[in-house]
Amino acid sequence: MAALSEVVGSSRHDGMPAAVARPAIRAGARAALLLECALVFGQGDGVRILHTSDWHLGQHFMGRSRQAEHQALIDWLLLQVSQHAIDAVLLAGDIFDTGAPPSYARELYNQLVVRLHEARCQLVLLGGNHDSVATLEESRPLLAYLGCTVVAAVQEDLSRQLLTLRDKAGQPAALLCAVPFIRARDVMQSQAGQSAEEKQLGLQQAIAMHYQSLHQLALQERDRLGLPLPILASGHLTTVGASSSESVRDIYVGALDAFPSNAFPPFDYIALGHIHRPQQVGGQAHIRYSGSPLPLSFDELGQSKQMLLLELDAGSIASISPLNVPCFQPLCSLRGTLADLQQSIAAALAATPAGQTLWLEVVVEGDDYLSDLQSRIQQLLEGQPVELLRLRRARSQQRASLQAERSTLDELSPQEVFERRLALEQMDEALAADLRQRYRQIVQALQEEQT
Repeated sequence: MAALSEVVGSSRHDGMPAAVARPAIRAGARAALLLECALVFGQGDGVRILHTSDWHLGQHFMGRSRQAEHQALIDWLLLQVSQHAIDAVLLAGDIFDTGAPPSYARELYNQLVVRLHEARCQLVLLGGNHDSVATLEESRPLLAYLGCTVVAAVQEDLSRQLLTLRDKAGQPAALLCAVPFIRARDVMQSQAGQSAEEKQLGLQQAIAMHYQSLHQLALQERDRLGLPLPILASGHLTTVGASSSESVRDIYVGALDAFPSNAFPPFDYIALGHIHRPQQVGGQAHIRYSGSPLPLSFDELGQSKQMLLLELDAGSIASISPLNVPCFQPLCSLRGTLADLQQSIAAALAATPAGQTLWLEVVVEGDDYLSDLQSRIQQLLEGQPVELLRLRRARSQQRASLQAERSTLDELSPQEVFERRLALEQMDEALAADLRQRYRQIVQALQEEQT
């Protein structure tokens, strides 16, 4: 196996990748270098790695561009890199919101790479289920010259997914098993006659085997280096017990769509993406979702948006600290009767920073159907620095059937539309369950075509 510490995940700050700029070290000099590395590693102030995910560059929030927010996010990130002396940034999937991101999203992507390179900070980008493998691959070789490692998809050569993260002096600080979103076709072959549950169980076993193989490769590399390096891993998937939000898309089809956390090998830290709510998995402090840095739907407004700062010292994870991401665009969701809303809207506007426009969702409660509801709410907002992005009525149990008829497609998910159509048919539950399964498979196939 090639000396990964000399090839993968390392770069010189003059812009030339180590694999090009530095010849392989001869065996005689290697022992002396390893001793020097160990001394440097033991004397440092600790290596700092920032875990983030789910940026969704190019996302539109109810038809509004997030470009200004993402620009502010990059500026804020560079400030954290400087203030906290961060050595590496790990973005665990869903870099872009779609497989064909708009040009401004690509510009922000390139800006992120260049500015972190100028800050002498390594960057590792992992593909997510929203990302196109082809889009990420097209610039991967070029970005390698800027200290950025892109792992868009599972690699046939596993050594390409084993990266060495380095400190500011260029010495090995940690090994990273860089796992992106795992597509079923990348790790298993479908067999005729399998049930959905059998396919899901087979996929879980294949994912577990992928992590096991990488972990074993990392152990071998650590032994070869002779350094007490922590072994980290990334992932872009749903684990058992994770709590999601309405903007999170189901990745895998079937009942067994969550990967059990006890199937992970004993990594020192697992940096996860896909779930937008920051959280530990199963109460285990070393398995974490960083969450998305921006709220991607109104139901994420109550969440703390953060990135996770890992400090490595003496070959272990010394600390994990959240860095709270500020709000770059005021958002608010208000719920109440028409009488209540006038006061709550005034309070929300009073809390909006001067010079900024509030993006607002209003949920009107009450059983009375008002044909002029839209105009009434607009009158309350007239002349104020606010944009009404969504107006909907609360669905009370007493008026559920009436509200269902008047619901707009904007208020319904594709699954809800399917369920309503299904409810119009007379069929047994077994057939209905089979149709639901087939529908999910079709949706997943379409989503994979887009990425």
